[in-house]
Amino acid sequence: MNYSIPSHLSNIPLYQKAMDIFILSRSISTYLSDDLCILNIDGTENNDIYFTGDIIQQSSNLAPEILNAERERFSDKKHKHIESLDRLTYRLYKNCKRLENTKSNGRDYLPILRKELKKFRKLQRHWMLTL
Repeated sequence: MNYSIPSHLSNIPLYQKAMDIFILSRSISTYLSDDLCILNIDGTENNDIYFTGDIIQQSSNLAPEILNAERERFSDKKHKHIESLDRLTYRLYKNCKRLENTKSNGRDYLPILRKELKKFRKLQRHWMLTL
């Protein structure tokens, strides 16, 4: 995300929380992928490793959706970005739940990410009222 952001948009608490979630999910994913990249006894890979990439991808799309919704002039287009943001947070939360069932020491950090997602959802509800 190397594009310029107007200063008034980067001061939005929801945007700041989205960036925090991205950094946290990237760190957790790195930690988890080290444990999950080891092959199983039968030589197959652990399918849960794909969820680590999913949480990074979903969390990296939160901030751009917020910016797109803020920049839109028409309410119907704003609502499309809001719906996309809802889907991203839902999928991110579900993937955290799935990763908590893995056999990794990093799964202890996933409740922290889920708590941050709950805070994000609360901020999101208040933010939607301002649009």
